[in-house]
Amino acid sequence: MGALAETETRYVTDQYDFNLRSGESTRYKILRQLPSGTALTILSVNKETGYARVRTEEGLTGYILLNYLQDEPAARNELEAMRARLSALQQAPDKLAAQLNALQNSYAALETDAETLKRDKQDLEAELAEIRHAATNALQIDRERRELQQQVSTLLLKVDQLEHRNLELSNKTRQQWFMIGAGVIVGGILIGLILPNLRLRRRRSPWSSSSL
Repeated sequence: MGALAETETRYVTDQYDFNLRSGESTRYKILRQLPSGTALTILSVNKETGYARVRTEEGLTGYILLNYLQDEPAARNELEAMRARLSALQQAPDKLAAQLNALQNSYAALETDAETLKRDKQDLEAELAEIRHAATNALQIDRERRELQQQVSTLLLKVDQLEHRNLELSNKTRQQWFMIGAGVIVGGILIGLILPNLRLRRRRSPWSSSSL
């Protein structure tokens, strides 16, 4: 076996699938069948046998003919990679369209929510205005109620004063009537006492006797 070569990466040619063996001849067991484009790390090269000791990306170590290896990835693999990339690029507009549609739906939903919030705000403002108006009315009503209470108190005071004056006038009127009644009685008594005397004096006057 030749000297250990510097570690480098090679690729299985794109023409066939090749066998990774446990030794440097076809007599050795096949460890794995390597599809074209498989990346292999070269560990050593035996120029006499034409085999290279390699390691797969999974860590499997074996032997393969150098003629089956090339420096660049297989054209078929590159073509498949390009096709996959092209397919991804072709799908990208659909994904972008779907994302755009989702964003538009989200925007429409946000607009709907904004309109709802705007209506709620207007309703709350109207309700607040009603509450303020009701509060103003309540203050006005309370002020009017206090004014009415004051007026009622004033009227009650006037009624009391009028009742007191009426009572005084009533008492005074009764007194006056009492005095008048007493005067009438006294006058009647005096008249009753004076009239008989006047009659007697008239009978005793000279004019009364001469006429006889």
